[in-house]
Amino acid sequence: MRRIPASLRVVPLPVLLFIAGCGSWSNPIDNLPRHRIEVQQGNLVTQDMVDKLKPGMTPSQVRFILGTPLVVDPFRKNRWDYVYRVERGGKVQEQRRISVVFEDDRLKAVEGDVTPASAKTAPAPAQNPAPAQPEESKK
Repeated sequence: MRRIPASLRVVPLPVLLFIAGCGSWSNPIDNLPRHRIEVQQGNLVTQDMVDKLKPGMTPSQVRFILGTPLVVDPFRKNRWDYVYRVERGGKVQEQRRISVVFEDDRLKAVEGDVTPASAKTAPAPAQNPAPAQPEESKK
């Protein structure tokens, strides 16, 4: 009868314990809810801030009201983009985008999710009545 060396008798026990440990056992810490912090990114631009913008303002006046823009396109320096985003629990809760356009170093337009007050109070275009039908000439 052949004897199994002692070194081979010890090896199967750790291997068996390792394989047994790889079963369906789960770590109870994995079941705890994860804490996710609120993440705010960008410039918070409120409706009140946008309402203060007036056509013809200089870039420094706009920067005083809205703050430094998040994005200035190097190819179009006449446009500033303000982006704001809030994430809670890994999900986007709020997202806004506002673009300020300049022409000849003066504020020309505000585009995006928040509209300036001047656009809200602008009168609606007058509706033209239907054109009168030409009357047939009487003979």
